Amino acid sequence: MNAISSPHAHGARPVGRVMLLVMLALAPATLAGFWHFGWPAITLWCVTILTAIGAEAFCARLADRPAAPMVADGSAILTGWLLAMSLPPWAPWWIGAVGAVFAVVVCKHAFGGLGQNLFNPAMAARVMLLISFPVEMTQWVAPHAANLASGLDPLAGLALTFGGSAPDAVTSASLLGHVKAEASRGLTLSQSLTGHWDLFGFGLGQRAGSLGETSALLIAGGGLFLILQRVIGIRIPAAFLLGVALPAALAHFLAPDRYLPPLTHLLSGGVMLGAFFIATDYVTSPSTPRGQWIFGLGCGLLTWIIRSWGAYPEGVAFAVLLMNAAVPLIDRATRPRIFGRRRDGRSLTAP
Repeated sequence: MNAISSPHAHGARPVGRVMLLVMLALAPATLAGFWHFGWPAITLWCVTILTAIGAEAFCARLADRPAAPMVADGSAILTGWLLAMSLPPWAPWWIGAVGAVFAVVVCKHAFGGLGQNLFNPAMAARVMLLISFPVEMTQWVAPHAANLASGLDPLAGLALTFGGSAPDAVTSASLLGHVKAEASRGLTLSQSLTGHWDLFGFGLGQRAGSLGETSALLIAGGGLFLILQRVIGIRIPAAFLLGVALPAALAHFLAPDRYLPPLTHLLSGGVMLGAFFIATDYVTSPSTPRGQWIFGLGCGLLTWIIRSWGAYPEGVAFAVLLMNAAVPLIDRATRPRIFGRRRDGRSLTAP
């Protein structure tokens, strides 16, 4: 990240080590996703990351800079990894490739490269893919655990394919998509959930969703690891989760047959991934403590609003991008007062 004005805070960890710790935190949920969804998910993950690396090297060549240091810092790998975690596990391989190119070339290097981008590249790419390819981005299959419960071949999900459908796959809707579809038919919340969803199983990878949705508890565990390692702070994740849970609890209390309870919101969709791995991006989040609380609460509240009344069942990516755009204003409004001066910059002793 290019420094603009002093003084500057210096971190002991280099960029590559930070990226490595984040990848380590993502590994348990990623491996669980591979087990739940098989080779199609592994293929999509590999294609997305390799394409992101290739796009990074291509941009380095265009800028007449050595590609090896840019690739070695791990930022392109992490961008591709996070994008893959937000995609349907059985999406066609080219979805990951197109999204990775867009994330690295348009959302990162078009703004000047690492540290200069305004929007989170992975979430910007996911939104682009969702708007451009809605069919491919909303096709879900039941994970391995659900296949076992259905009496299907336990190895059916490990069939080597390159996206698309496998003969023994169980098509399914994500929790939020199911609720949204049933509400459009006039069914109450209790009617739409009866016999379909158990919250504990969903948090452990027994329900359909993206690679980073189905094991919400493992994602949360990875986030706590990052907090303990002091890679991220606790303000943004805590504010994000509160921003989702508080309005959800109030709405569910007032209209329990219309609004999902707060715990369901927290363990479904991409809330955990967004709170711990997306919203905490150093570049696209505020630098002041008060600003981080405002940013996290805004992300959570917008997520709940979009889920409850928006056209899309999931709102994490849209919420994060909207709050990314507000970060410069938040930083400006919450910047600390310079000692001996008023907030407008004038001296305290000035008339």
